[in-house]
Amino acid sequence: MIYRSLADINIYDSLYDSPTFDRLATQMAKGRYLQVIESEPNFLKIQLLEDDYEGLLDRQDLAKLELSDRQSFMDNLPPTLSEEEISDRLPQVITFVKSAMAVPNQYLWGGTVAPNYDCSGLMQAAFAAVGILIPRDAYQQEAFGEPISLDAVQLGDLIFFGTSAKATHVGIYIGDRAYIHSSGKEYGHNGISVSEISGLDPVSQWYNQQLRGGARITKGYKTRNH
Repeated sequence: MIYRSLADINIYDSLYDSPTFDRLATQMAKGRYLQVIESEPNFLKIQLLEDDYEGLLDRQDLAKLELSDRQSFMDNLPPTLSEEEISDRLPQVITFVKSAMAVPNQYLWGGTVAPNYDCSGLMQAAFAAVGILIPRDAYQQEAFGEPISLDAVQLGDLIFFGTSAKATHVGIYIGDRAYIHSSGKEYGHNGISVSEISGLDPVSQWYNQQLRGGARITKGYKTRNH
């Protein structure tokens, strides 16, 4: 079954042995679509249709959904954009991120809804705000974008951090070797802030040790072809 959200909804990690709904996986913003994969007494295993992300929905949140269908979902996808059209929208993506930074916020693991985001949730929300769907997690966003060397990054490119095996963090490049990201409490800003590639402040230095490279968004993850 396919549903459309009537409100912002928390989606939780898929812990089948003992789901306690205390570890956020992601969030479902109002207007998004999901399909039910499995039904259990206290929860539903679901997949968010815009990014194919899976998690658990507390049955109590069914009241925040309305029954829908796949055609409605397809009709509400953003239109297909050319690479040039996407490039033209990148200043608006940066404006979204800067506006989010200007509002009091804290880092929230799994957060994709204002005011509190995690790193990749902020990127996903910013691109979605201008009609460009991208995957949910940092490593997925890195794989989805066109690889760009750090020497070639431009405004609106994504900068990735992590281990040699996997990207675990992402920010958006705003020029002058600076990027905006939502970082955590222990080694970050506990929210959205600016850091610098090769910067000397503690947060920049922490992430500089984990620099992987950049990626340019040149297409939408899912689009309407008419």
